[in-house]
This record gives sequence, structure tokens and C-alpha cells, in this order.
Amino acid sequence: MDQPDDTKAEQAILSRIKAMVADEKALREQLTDGSIDVATEQARLGALERELDQCWDLLRQRRAKGEAGEDPGQATVRSEITVEGYTS
Repeated sequence: MDQPDDTKAEQAILSRIKAMVADEKALREQLTDGSIDVATEQARLGALERELDQCWDLLRQRRAKGEAGEDPGQATVRSEITVEGYTS
């Protein structure tokens, strides 16, 4: 039985988040074992963290649209500047 497109899309976003979290862990391990230097780790971690923030934002948008009776498929990836500008 096929899953609805909304469920597939959400699972794809969650899979990407999981992969990026694993990448973060691998970068920290590479720094610890001397495979990469601090500057490389920080640059790559920064890029990963920004992309992670965008994925989490997209997931929140999709869920909010669904709860509001709107089409979750209309959610879009917002720019890094927009997502990074949010405050808790």
C-alpha cells in the first residue's frame, strides 16, 4: 500500500535530518582523530547546521499547514537568512 505524498515528503525530510546529524557526529570524530583541522570542521559544521535549520523549518511549516487544513506541499524552503534570523 502506497503512502500519501505528504507522509513520503515528511519522511524524506526526516531522513535528510538524520543523515546530517550523522555527518555532524562524523565531523567531530574526524576532528578528534586528527583527520581534519578545526577550521575545516567549523566551516563544514556551520553549513550543516544552517541546512539542518532549514529542514526543521520546512518540517514545521508542513505540519502547521496540515493542522490548519492547508496543503503541506505548499511549504517552501526558506532562505538561510530568514531561518537564521528566528529567535527562540
